[in-house]
Amino acid sequence: MGPGVVVTGLTLGALAMVSLLAFQANGAQDRAGGIRPTVTTTETGTATAAAPTASATPTVPPLPATSGTGTRVVYSVGSHYVWLIDPKKNPQVAAAFPVTPGSVEPTPGSYAVYSRTQTTTGTDGKQIEHVVRFAQQNGVVFGFSAAVDGGTPTTDPTAKTGGIRSGRAEGQLLWDFAPKETKVVVVA
Repeated sequence: MGPGVVVTGLTLGALAMVSLLAFQANGAQDRAGGIRPTVTTTETGTATAAAPTASATPTVPPLPATSGTGTRVVYSVGSHYVWLIDPKKNPQVAAAFPVTPGSVEPTPGSYAVYSRTQTTTGTDGKQIEHVVRFAQQNGVVFGFSAAVDGGTPTTDPTAKTGGIRSGRAEGQLLWDFAPKETKVVVVA
């Protein structure tokens, strides 16, 4: 094997590694909602990274005007968003994030956290954590949780489930924010 073949093989291996690392970095930044590098290939086949470009940031709906007052968790059944509100802080919105509801939605109104469980199994059979329950209606328990595997629930239309799932980081935020008796306001 000549030196040209060895150099070509090493170059192709390096390009493959750079492409793999760029692919992984791009996916990690997409999940984090951050900046994505653009990788291009020059005429000689060398991979180069261009200046990073900002990825599209999801638009957070504004806090509903009918969400009440005081320290509270606000859940919108229309937008499937949760806001954690602390009026003693600036800004008052401590966090806001999308969630995935179960097959049944709670009736709009004001509730209070009545039960919390660190880890358990959800009605879909998945391991869940940071369960914060706030209402029971017609035999359905409503509460926030996060799947340990980070997945969203598979909604079975024949089962009445009231679990409202978030990502794990958001589930931890809600868990830390909402001890028993914390107000939960459900809006349309």
